[in-house]
Amino acid sequence: MLSHHWRDLQDGFSDPAELNMILVFQSDELRWTAQKLGLWSLEYKQELTSPLCIAAAQGFTDCLVYLLENGAHPNLSAGGKAALHEACTNGNTECAELLLEHGANPNQLTEEGLAPLHLCRTPQSLRCAKALVRHGANVDLPTEEEEETPLIIAARHGLPHHAQLFLRYGAKINHTSSSGETPLGAACLEAQQKLGEDQDEGHLEVCTIFLRYRANVNVADNERRTPLHKAARNVQIRLVQLLLDHGADINAIDYNGCSPLSNVLQNAILRQECQPDIVVQTLLNHGSIKVWPQALLKVLTACAAAPKTVEILFNSYTLVPVTYTWVEAIPEEIFKLHRSFYDSLFALEFKPRCLQHLCRSAIRKHFGKYCYLLIPKLPIPKILKDYLLLRPEGYIS
Repeated sequence: MLSHHWRDLQDGFSDPAELNMILVFQSDELRWTAQKLGLWSLEYKQELTSPLCIAAAQGFTDCLVYLLENGAHPNLSAGGKAALHEACTNGNTECAELLLEHGANPNQLTEEGLAPLHLCRTPQSLRCAKALVRHGANVDLPTEEEEETPLIIAARHGLPHHAQLFLRYGAKINHTSSSGETPLGAACLEAQQKLGEDQDEGHLEVCTIFLRYRANVNVADNERRTPLHKAARNVQIRLVQLLLDHGADINAIDYNGCSPLSNVLQNAILRQECQPDIVVQTLLNHGSIKVWPQALLKVLTACAAAPKTVEILFNSYTLVPVTYTWVEAIPEEIFKLHRSFYDSLFALEFKPRCLQHLCRSAIRKHFGKYCYLLIPKLPIPKILKDYLLLRPEGYIS
């Protein structure tokens, strides 16, 4: 196949001018185009490219060698991109290396202000990234618009090997983009559970690497959202725990007045498969400020379909009066689905909590933000430790 394209090139191009010509193709994509007299019409979008860009994008190394050895310019830009951009976008390492050996600029920007390293966004592009840094690519070169470095882009895409590579070459671990995003914040923002996985391993590994390189765990973006806000919002328990272990501010408040606990409660229903109750339990055991009691009814309404989350939050208070308005806040279908739990909750209407719960509250108040650390060390049965740490039981007593 490759030799076939190589022979076509030999037959079709005979001098450097032809090898460096800009080719115009009509794509299948339609777009509105302004015409004279203020009229608009739908036209097929035209795409510009070059023989070198085509060969690099498709991974046709024989064609690329022929073009380069017969006068094709490695930095020729067609449609805002050079051949090296195409090679890196498609993870074609051999093509990228050939272009670099023939003088391709490893820091050349596209029309959108992206360097080749910014386009290494898949695991398959790692070897391209290695070739680029060996040939002098700037690992701290920001994109023109968002001012994102290759490290931030690697963080967004959950690419630990890329991140490790850039850090070895001196990438700034706490660089902030135009939106105030750091590499650590970007990784936490994009961390999502994937089909068939308990957690997002790629972004978790990236964050572990960043913290090993002493990333500032509490740098907030322009909306004052810290990495912990983002990890909590995505209900990523292992990531939340990792950030807490490295000194994340558990009670940081963003511009919307939300704490990390508020963020996870807002997404408890949308991300039930990620077990938001465990994240809520973890945050409370590390000393998170609790929801204002007057707002509990609103939280109950929003989280009614996640009874474990409701139970943990409710049990973190010494006493919260349960009234008939709570009963009215639960949709009938949800009440029927979780009847045993809500029966136990509403049975407390205008009643005090049991002595056991009051003792739990006293112990938790005494230990404060060190509940997670001190309670497991108490010389008591595990079932009591779990009770003190707010492990849900499926009912309220």
